[in-house]
Amino acid sequence: MVGEFRKFIVRGNVIDLAVGIVIGAAFTTVVKSFVDDILMPPIGRLSGGVDFSNLFLPLDGKHYPSLEAAKTAGAATVNYGLFINNVIAFLIVAFAVFLLVKAYERMRRQEEVAVTQKDCPFCAEKVALAARRCPHCTSELVPAVVGVV
Repeated sequence: MVGEFRKFIVRGNVIDLAVGIVIGAAFTTVVKSFVDDILMPPIGRLSGGVDFSNLFLPLDGKHYPSLEAAKTAGAATVNYGLFINNVIAFLIVAFAVFLLVKAYERMRRQEEVAVTQKDCPFCAEKVALAARRCPHCTSELVPAVVGVV
């Protein structure tokens, strides 16, 4: 059983997953700092000086000047300002991941085009490797041998 576990741990997928988790944790720290330290202060200023992280609803019905004061008093609170900050951080992370996936897909498509197409010697348009006639200029082409570009 120890040998099987060792094989499982050293497989590439597990190592890739571990690297992804470590990078994700570091990325989360950067995004949290971006939201808390760079993005939220101007948004708070534009919204009349509201500090989202200090928006809360005390459940005991009393008024507290800050979230820290409510926590010190032991009051149960609904911290909807912190929730707003976390939603903004999530949207930033989701958008960054979207951009990374989009860039990856674009690179992958470019590789596929480079492998599956050739230039027509008559009109210089892209045509399939196995094409016998150019769809752009209708010239007859010599079919390429698969695997040779």
